[in-house]
Amino acid sequence: MEIHPDGAEVYERFEARLPRHDPSGRDRMISCGAVVTNVELAVRALGRRAEVTLFPDGARPDLVARVAARGREPATEDEVNRYSAIYRRRSYRAPFALQRLARHEVAALVAAAGVAGTQIRPVHADRESPALAELLGYAGRVLRADRAYQRELSAWSDQFRDPLPLEPTLPWSGLVRADSHLPDTITLTERLAREQLLLVLTPDDARRDHVLAGRALQQVWLTAVANGLVGSVLTQPLQLHEVRAGLIARLGLAGHPQAFLRLGYPVNGVLTAQRAAAGSGTGLGPRRR
Repeated sequence: MEIHPDGAEVYERFEARLPRHDPSGRDRMISCGAVVTNVELAVRALGRRAEVTLFPDGARPDLVARVAARGREPATEDEVNRYSAIYRRRSYRAPFALQRLARHEVAALVAAAGVAGTQIRPVHADRESPALAELLGYAGRVLRADRAYQRELSAWSDQFRDPLPLEPTLPWSGLVRADSHLPDTITLTERLAREQLLLVLTPDDARRDHVLAGRALQQVWLTAVANGLVGSVLTQPLQLHEVRAGLIARLGLAGHPQAFLRLGYPVNGVLTAQRAAAGSGTGLGPRRR
C-alpha cells in the first residue's frame, strides 16, 4: 500500500502467492478488499469523504484500488466504531460461548456489509449443517493428505513467531496439518449447528468479485467486533472446486461462495454497558427476552 496526501493506493503482491493454498489468488484479492475497507474507514474517521475506485489503471494490474480523500464530511458513529475495531480484530479459532446470536443480531450483521455486488447469507444451522459437515470433512481429508499443501503450510507458518494451533480441527480453522485430528461427520455437524456462520457470495468469480467479497466481509467482521463479538474466516475448503460446487448445489446458493465468516461470543466474554451502547445504532444490543 502507498500513502499519499490525498489518499492511498492498494496493491496486490504477486510475489506473495501460495500455489497450493491459494492457486487462483482468490484469498489474496479478498485480503486486498479487506484492506480497502480499512483505508476507507480511516479516511472517514478523519472526517473526509472517501472515494473508492477499483482497478483504476488498466496498465497496472497490481493496482487493486485507489482510495481518495475528498471534501469534509463527518464520520457516523457506526463508521468510527468500525474503524476503532480494526485494532481489536483477531482470528478467534476456539469454540464460542453457549449464548447464541439472536435473529435480530444476525440480521443487523448481514445488513452491515453494504457492498453492491455481494450477498451475506446466513447458514441455517438445523437444516444445512449436515451437508456442510460432509463437505468440510471431505476438504479436511483432502488437504491433510496433500503433501505439497503440507510442505507449503510448514514453510509459510515458519515465518511467524506464533505457531499455528497444534490441533486446528475444522470448523475452527481451515489450516489442516498432516497430523490433524478431524472430527467425524456427526461430531462436525453438531459443532457447526452451534456456530453462527455467514457465507459471502458474489454473482461472478472474477478478481473484482473477490475484492468486493473482501470489502463486505471486513465490514461485517468489524461491525461484529465493535459490538463485542469475535470471529474468524474460513476459505481453504473453498479452494477445492468440488467443495464449491457441492455448496452451490446442496445449499441452493445463488452465487459463488467466497468465504465463511464464523461469529459468536467469546467464552470469557461478558455483555457490558459499553457494548450495549455501541450496539444501539446497529441492532446488535443486548438480547431482548
